Amino acid sequence: MKGILGKKIGMTQVFTKNGKLIPVTVIEVEPNVVTQIKTVEKDGYEAIQLATETIKEKSSNKPKMGHTNKANTTPKRFLREIRGVNISDYTLGQTIGVDIFTAGEMVDVTGISKGKGFQGVIKRHNQSTGPMGHGSQYHRGVGSLGTMLPMHVLKGKKMPGQMGNVQRTVQNLEIIAVDTENSVILVKGNVPGAKKSLVMIRTAVKNKDVKKDAAELITYIEEVVEEAPQVTEVEEQTEAENEVEPEVVENTTEESTEE
Repeated sequence: MKGILGKKIGMTQVFTKNGKLIPVTVIEVEPNVVTQIKTVEKDGYEAIQLATETIKEKSSNKPKMGHTNKANTTPKRFLREIRGVNISDYTLGQTIGVDIFTAGEMVDVTGISKGKGFQGVIKRHNQSTGPMGHGSQYHRGVGSLGTMLPMHVLKGKKMPGQMGNVQRTVQNLEIIAVDTENSVILVKGNVPGAKKSLVMIRTAVKNKDVKKDAAELITYIEEVVEEAPQVTEVEEQTEAENEVEPEVVENTTEESTEE
């Protein structure tokens, strides 16, 4: 088990060399710092605490800065725990980057879903509408709330209410590419959360030992550079010497005089 914290940038699509289109979510990962290592003897369980996104000292407080100072790092905005890891592989103050994952690995991505506000049962629970005719007078209602015997609505009844803004995890997503230069991970499909929101990428619980073959993506920039003709200095000099200046022909007219 391993994990890292990142920021959801948005969605795009990439193409493989065999012509397949893959929708991906772009996740930007700022280097994570291990700010705490929890053990069974001291805390009752094993876990590591990761911190990301540096903030100014004035935006933090003394307890938080004292906690991050133990790891010799600057104040951070987000701190999250990851359980199930081998704590012997980590040290306090260690920096973790995107190279912890490779293309083809299966991961679970956790984030806070988009808040939809107060919604009805049709949008919130995907229930059906009533007849839309004018005489129906029942279009988007809740419907029956249960039997008359208990004389109250049973707990757990699907009714209108707050929708979204809850923690959700999408499992078994494939990592398409890892860009170490730009600190970006491309994950196949969509992940919960709005743009610029915090997400947690962890090894898939159900398919932790599964690793697919990395897809061969098309990189247009490299192909354009390779196909561009390269002109040497000698060729430029010879081309400059071979250039012939256009001759200027004077238009002279002979005037004939009659004797």
